[in-house]
Amino acid sequence: MMALSQTISGFRSSRWFALVWIAPAVLAGLFLLVLAARGIRASEGGQSFVTAFPGESALPWFAPVGFPAWLAWQHGLNAFFLLFIIRSGWLVRTTKRPDAYWTRNNSGLIKTPGKPVRISLNLWMHISIDTLWLLNGVLFYVLIFSTGQWTRIIPTRWDVFPNAISAALQYASLNWSVENGWVNYNSLQVLSYFLVVFIAAPLALITGIRMSPGLAVRFAPLDRIFPLPVARAIHFPVMIFFAAFTVVHVTLVLATGAIKNLNHMYAGNNGYGWGGFWIFAASIVIMVAAWIAAKPIVLRAIAGTFGHVGR
Repeated sequence: MMALSQTISGFRSSRWFALVWIAPAVLAGLFLLVLAARGIRASEGGQSFVTAFPGESALPWFAPVGFPAWLAWQHGLNAFFLLFIIRSGWLVRTTKRPDAYWTRNNSGLIKTPGKPVRISLNLWMHISIDTLWLLNGVLFYVLIFSTGQWTRIIPTRWDVFPNAISAALQYASLNWSVENGWVNYNSLQVLSYFLVVFIAAPLALITGIRMSPGLAVRFAPLDRIFPLPVARAIHFPVMIFFAAFTVVHVTLVLATGAIKNLNHMYAGNNGYGWGGFWIFAASIVIMVAAWIAAKPIVLRAIAGTFGHVGR
């Protein structure tokens, strides 16, 4: 009995104890949300609203149809980078005593001004992956604006807002209409992707640069208009937003026609073969393998080629 009592007491004091009431509360909230949405859709006003605004806003006449191969590669790389940005960012925030520290090597051919800054290995990983994510993002911006793909994720009509509400109502009622993302996203997707690409991503970049060791001191003159605590207060919620968006995005991709959606996103075709699924499965295997491999001993070896790693 004493051992059982100690076990229960230890569980109550752990950070996982909150799930005992949070998980049921979330499930109950989702259940009530579905009931409310179905009630609204069944009403005369709800039916009229969904008929007037089916959930999709018309695209400009010159909008392209389908997804090119480069967009599929961009999507896969972005998913990979985002996974490790969130992981390393969480470790930076929660690790009290880092396993190792990294200092840049200023004795090579490329020298940077100022005294080298000592940062944790987790922060080095975070900044390194962020740099790759940034390069991928710059290429993405160039390509979407040069190929017309921007028309699919930037609203061009005011009816995108009531249509987004309609799409949200259809999702919440678990009775969504048949759509074809190969031709046009629903309005809720358009607003979500716009928020991710043009608001959340730049916010993550700007606040990250403001917080970056070695640059924070140089940006000291900005303290009056952009204080460091403000950057920190924004940066972490943006990370939580990306994590939440990823969970919802993957859930809806799988729930609203997994084979079709995976073909769009990974195989670059509008067919119903299994190509997209197998590419997606292979990407998951790669991410899991990279997650397992990203241990301190491996990170030390990689980081050591770019600077000095020590305690």
